[in-house]
Amino acid sequence: MSMFLGTHQNRFDAKGRVSIPAPFRSALRTQAQPGEALVILRPSHLHPCIEAWTSAAFASLAQPLDEYDPFSEDHEDLAASLYADAYPLDSDKEGRIILPDVLRAHASLSDEVSFMGLGRVFQIWNPSAAAERRHQARARAKELTSSRKPATGDAA
Repeated sequence: MSMFLGTHQNRFDAKGRVSIPAPFRSALRTQAQPGEALVILRPSHLHPCIEAWTSAAFASLAQPLDEYDPFSEDHEDLAASLYADAYPLDSDKEGRIILPDVLRAHASLSDEVSFMGLGRVFQIWNPSAAAERRHQARARAKELTSSRKPATGDAA
């Protein structure tokens, strides 16, 4: 499976388009099925950024909805938060996309953007917010890994 790795920075062009980094485009195209959008964008629930999903990964994100009564308020709220703000997009021949205004506002994007790979998905950030997020993530990862207990059976 192709993964989204690294952090890449690009600028919006005069027409408001931004180029998806070549390694990310390659991973998207490898995973895309005929008739599906190249990428599905949505605002993050946790951070001021845009999440970018392949169609297959987005479908798996929606699977927990099956656990709720389809006529319940819980199902409706979860479905609205997942689907109402989702934007399936295809790129042009040069790999450029136009981000919907609501997503640009959510991520406070103006001239430049940072694309951050997270393995099976990637995020689109304001570059200064992305740098801060990577710093926070590294600090938290250090904390999480230093507090882990050794696996049973490790030599003392």
